[in-house]
Amino acid sequence: MTAATFLLASSSPYRAALMQRLRLPFIQASPDIDERPADGETPEQYVERLAIEKTKALASQYPQHWIIGSDQTCVIDGHICGKPHTEEKALIQLQAAQGKRITFLTGLCLFHPASGSKHSLVEPFHVKFRSLSDDELKHYITLEQPLDCAGSFKMEGLGINLFSRFEGRDSNSLMGLPLMGLCDLLREAGLNPLLLATQNNT
Repeated sequence: MTAATFLLASSSPYRAALMQRLRLPFIQASPDIDERPADGETPEQYVERLAIEKTKALASQYPQHWIIGSDQTCVIDGHICGKPHTEEKALIQLQAAQGKRITFLTGLCLFHPASGSKHSLVEPFHVKFRSLSDDELKHYITLEQPLDCAGSFKMEGLGINLFSRFEGRDSNSLMGLPLMGLCDLLREAGLNPLLLATQNNT
């Protein structure tokens, strides 16, 4: 199997930790893109477009790398629910999710600039939200500060308390990088993730 070098188009330590589980040699870089939804764009179209744009934003700097882009959004009542950025907006988002079945969509793209090879998908995952008091929600927000997380859900810590049920094939997608989907894209591109795995992945 020919060696391949990967670039994770994200500064997220959570995505990096997930990527390390595959034992693929990779580096990280943060893309600079406009994350605002386009007019008339569906949530599925939105996350897939952003994942693709993240890879292309770094293409000129890393033309020989396989670039991995991922973007996640939360969908509540059919509407895109992005990053809250403030505690007040985080509380509003979490209040809107009370007792509902919430959908997380993660767009994923694998792009090799030099060859033009591009593969993408959208990975859905559903959660059932508990009915929690405002005091519980405020305490969660204060402790976890999920202000840069879509929908104000931070699964890496106390966020597990927010849910009563998971529905989907890969819970890693809740942390922003669906590993099953990534392995699917690697195989589509002719890259076998098992045979590319190394003893040291950084």
